[in-house]
Amino acid sequence: MLIIVGYILVIGCVFGGFIVAGGNIMAVVEPAAIEMLIIGGGAFGAFVAANTMKTVKAAVSGTLGLLKAPKFGKDDYIELFKLIYELLMKMRKDGLMAVESHVENPSESAIFQKYPKVLADHHLLDFMTDCLRLMIGGNMAAHELEAVLEAELETHHHEAAAPAHAIQKVADALPAFGIVAAVLGIVKVMSLVGSAPPSVIGAKVAAALVGTFLGILLGYGFVGPVAAAMEQRAHEDAKPFEIVKIALLATVRGYAPPVALEFARKQLFSDLRPSFADLETELKGAK
Repeated sequence: MLIIVGYILVIGCVFGGFIVAGGNIMAVVEPAAIEMLIIGGGAFGAFVAANTMKTVKAAVSGTLGLLKAPKFGKDDYIELFKLIYELLMKMRKDGLMAVESHVENPSESAIFQKYPKVLADHHLLDFMTDCLRLMIGGNMAAHELEAVLEAELETHHHEAAAPAHAIQKVADALPAFGIVAAVLGIVKVMSLVGSAPPSVIGAKVAAALVGTFLGILLGYGFVGPVAAAMEQRAHEDAKPFEIVKIALLATVRGYAPPVALEFARKQLFSDLRPSFADLETELKGAK
C-alpha cells in the first residue's frame, strides 16, 4: 500500500507546487487526455511488442500484487523453519529414506499438512521436494548439490525479475514518448502559424509541452517506482528458497538440524528474522 501513498505525494507535490507558483492547473489537465492516449498507448504497445505473453501477464499480476503484503511474513518463516526442522530430524533419526513418502506425496504427508502456507506455495514446495529427492537418491557431495541448487535459483531469480525489468524499460521509454507527443503538438501548432493570433498559438505550444511533462512524470514518478518495487518484492519472495537451500546444504555437510537452521535464519532481513530464542522455542514445540 506504500505505493499508493507515494503516488499521492508525487501528485500533491508536483501539481501543488505548480499551483502555488501561480500556474493554471487547467492548462495541464485539458490537453492531458489526448496526450495520455499518445504516450500511454504508445508505451503500452511497445511493451507488448517487446515481451512474451508470459511476461506481460506476470507484469500485470506483479503490479497488482504490490497492493498486497509480501507472500511470507515473520510467522510464515517460522512455519517454514518448523517444517524443515521436522524433516531434518526425521532424516537424522530414521535415515534419508524415512522422508521419501513425504517428499513424493507432500499433499498427503502428515508432516507437510501441518504447514499449509508452504504446502500452498507450489513453487517453493517443488523446490524443497526436488532438493530432498537429490539428497535421498542422488548420493551427491555438498559442493555438487550446491552447484545444482545455485543453477536452479539463478533461473528462478531471473524469471521472477523479468517483469520488473520489462516495466523499467517502459519507464525509461516514457520520456521519449512524451517528446513524440510534444513534437506532434508542435506540428499541429506550425500549421496554424499565420492564420491564428499569438494567444492561440501560445496556448497550443503550452498544450504540446504538456506531452513532454507527462512523459517525464509518468516515467520517473509512477512507472519507474513500480518497477523498483516489483524488483524488491522479487528479492523478498526469493528468501524462502534461500532458506531451504542453506538449511539442506548445511545438513549434507553434516551439521545438526538446529545448527543448519541457524545458518538459514541468518539469511533473513532483520524485520522478518525471528530471534534465536523465539525460534528455539518454536522448534521445541515442533518435536
